[in-house]
Formats: sequence, C-alpha cells, structure tokens
Amino acid sequence: MTIIHPTWVFGYGSLIWKQGFPFLDSRPGYISGWARRFWQGSHDHRGLEHDPGRVVTLVAAAGEDCHGRAFLVEPGVFEHLDYREKNGYERILVDIQFETGSVDGVVYRAAENNPAYLGPAPPKEMAQQINRCAGPSGSNREYVLQLARALRGMGYSDPHVFEVESWVLGTEDQVSEEKQ
Repeated sequence: MTIIHPTWVFGYGSLIWKQGFPFLDSRPGYISGWARRFWQGSHDHRGLEHDPGRVVTLVAAAGEDCHGRAFLVEPGVFEHLDYREKNGYERILVDIQFETGSVDGVVYRAAENNPAYLGPAPPKEMAQQINRCAGPSGSNREYVLQLARALRGMGYSDPHVFEVESWVLGTEDQVSEEKQ
C-alpha cells in the first residue's frame, strides 16, 4: 500500500502514549468492528526471541468499538512506522470515527497467521509472562500499565486491558518470588 498524501493512522497500543514520530494533527477516535487483545508476541520491543512479551493487536469483534488516538502523518512517517510495527503487523484500511465525523485511514494489525502471534491465554498466564518479559523498548509490564493509564486518561474503558492490568499488578509478587 503506497501512501502519497497525508494520511490518518489509528493508534490503539503504544502509539497512544509513545509516538516518537512527527504528526500534523492528533485526535481521539475509534474504529468499529474491532477489539484490542494482548495476543501478539513481541520479540523485538517488549520481549526477546526466546521469551516474547505480549502486546496488543486487533481481532474482529462485531458490534464492538476500539478506542484510541489517530494521527495525521506525512507519507515519509510510514517508513518509521513500518519499521516500528515490523514484528507481524501489516497496514489495513479502516474507517476512523471522530466526534465530528469519519475519515479513511490505516491501522497496523497483526493477524492470526503471523509467526509472532501468540493467541489467547488465561489473564493470569498472560500477566505472568508480561511481568517476566522485557526487551529493547523496555519492560512488557510498563507497556501494559502505560496503555491502561492512557486509556483512562482519555476517558475510555477497555475491559480486556484493565483485566490484564489488574492481573499484572496482582501477580508481580508471585513472579518476583519465582525468580529467586
């Protein structure tokens, strides 16, 4: 997909709270028919090849909305974004909803058929993995806590993120004991 003009990109994970790229405009918004899940492995940012962290991806979910933040970016920014989202993510076209209407845009999604896809697991198991993992971009735990904080700060509720966050906070002591 070649981008030749300023384009909206929808962020639903770390793009919400850690951009690291220039943008022309930024707005809260949502995409319909998708849900955010900690089902993607992170071998390159929040974990390692032999011990991947868990980061969010989108799964089809009829009747649900995934809230986040959209950024209007120049075409050259996609070189940075494509590198950042390299571990199984690909760009797909979406309709981004704002309070004032909707725009065509893109989102990075890691589909079930990519090599880093981990899929669902019980929240407690995900939390234990998240608390254990870290990579070049920092701890996996930080990723979860920053995402939950950012969503609350924007006034959004995401039951999956908040459930995983509560397990991350509740299982920290157990993981620390296992390391000793």
